[in-house]
Amino acid sequence: MKNFVLIGVAGYIAPRHLEAIKNTGNNLLAAIDKNDSVGILDKYFPEAQFFTEFERFDRHCEKLKRNNTTIDYVVVCSPNYLHDAHIRFGLRLGADVICEKPIVLNPWNIDALSTLQQETNKQVFTILQLRLYPQMLALKTSIEQSANSHHIVELQYISARGNWYYNSWKGDITKSGGIATNIGIHFFDILIWLFGTVQLSIVTELTTTKATGTLQFANATVTWLLSISAADLPQATQLLGALTYRNLTVNGHSIEFSDGLSNLHTNCYNNILQGQGVTLAECKPVIELVHQIRNSKV
Repeated sequence: MKNFVLIGVAGYIAPRHLEAIKNTGNNLLAAIDKNDSVGILDKYFPEAQFFTEFERFDRHCEKLKRNNTTIDYVVVCSPNYLHDAHIRFGLRLGADVICEKPIVLNPWNIDALSTLQQETNKQVFTILQLRLYPQMLALKTSIEQSANSHHIVELQYISARGNWYYNSWKGDITKSGGIATNIGIHFFDILIWLFGTVQLSIVTELTTTKATGTLQFANATVTWLLSISAADLPQATQLLGALTYRNLTVNGHSIEFSDGLSNLHTNCYNNILQGQGVTLAECKPVIELVHQIRNSKV
């Protein structure tokens, strides 16, 4: 059994990590969040210590370490702009780190973390769970076996958000990285995973609510659209009352994957615990891409 601590336990994504820790037969020793609405802990780890101040959380973790209680993993579910600092905390604590997407906001952050990773002899992993989605695994196999030398791809991801979004850290590009980083990174990662190195990226529209562009790979041309506006949802999706639409079309074949993503964190944890998680080096290309998109002049 491995021991975990978690940073950002009151956030939207934290319950998937709590479930993954539980499902893999491991234990949560402590958690922190500046917000104290964390009743979700009762469902998974009611004995875990909880803190609202980082200084007290830090002191508790050091106390555990001095008392020979091993902290095997620090899980980072804090706002995007804090990931870099919280990963550093985990490495300096002597733990491996599991960080939600995006692992960091800038490519040079990965370079610095790679150095610290070597100095501490610990590993950093990120959660890019679409790589484990069954239809994506099947698509990757199909592309690798295809006689088609060039693939025509269209990606659409629309996730409608309310007014709260713009008043939260997610609506601040300096904290979230903007739409391409905050909601698009999973999908850009899957495109790189499927088709390899990006040769050319052209951004045609970039606002706080919508972004579009084209990616050129050696063996694929991709047009993409990201949006957090309900107005961009397909009419059929709107009629169903749904707020999210995800679709990937490859050579005219559509893969709609709006459902079935919630259990993939446990699969990611299983891979990480077996030493097969997504590493800093593996996720650097997508961080470079979203950084370029974010800084494009349209």
